[in-house]
Amino acid sequence: MFDRLRQWMPTKESVAHNRWLRWMGPSLLHPRLWHLSRRGVALGAAIGVFFAFITPIAQIPLSAGASMLLRANVPASVVGTLVNTPPTFAPVYFGAWKVGSWMLGESARAAEAPAILVEVGHPVRTTAPPLASGKPWWERWQQQLARAGKPLMVGALTFSVVFSTLAYFTVSGVWHLRVRIKRRRRTASRR
Repeated sequence: MFDRLRQWMPTKESVAHNRWLRWMGPSLLHPRLWHLSRRGVALGAAIGVFFAFITPIAQIPLSAGASMLLRANVPASVVGTLVNTPPTFAPVYFGAWKVGSWMLGESARAAEAPAILVEVGHPVRTTAPPLASGKPWWERWQQQLARAGKPLMVGALTFSVVFSTLAYFTVSGVWHLRVRIKRRRRTASRR
């Protein structure tokens, strides 16, 4: 499993030549940021998952930058951002809006969902008044984001914290379990 994971992880060269990460320069290539250690990989995965849920754009540069600052494994943080990709944005943020609405004590009926959370592939129809069609798309999105506002932010932050903590302990636990199994096999083979 770990050999297959190593094959999926980006290489130093691919990350160094990425146009979104090139601005970080040689500090991105520091060996500690690429070393496979339990703490580094677990922290990198947690950072990647955190940025995967907190923002729909610039996830990889943000996670790579945070990994540099916290000395976490950069490839693990880049791979960790892949838990939330464009095809999953709509259901994830719709779920975040519902959780945030529940946490804030607001109504979270699907029929009241802002159109920005509904229009990207979700089958629920909104009863909200239609947007003025004469406005540019960015103004319509800004208006819809303002409607989603606080519940979406609270839900996305909750998802980020919960799932990144879960990712950290899962990776750390699986790593620890793998080391223990290897030790037992080695000890058993010596007998």
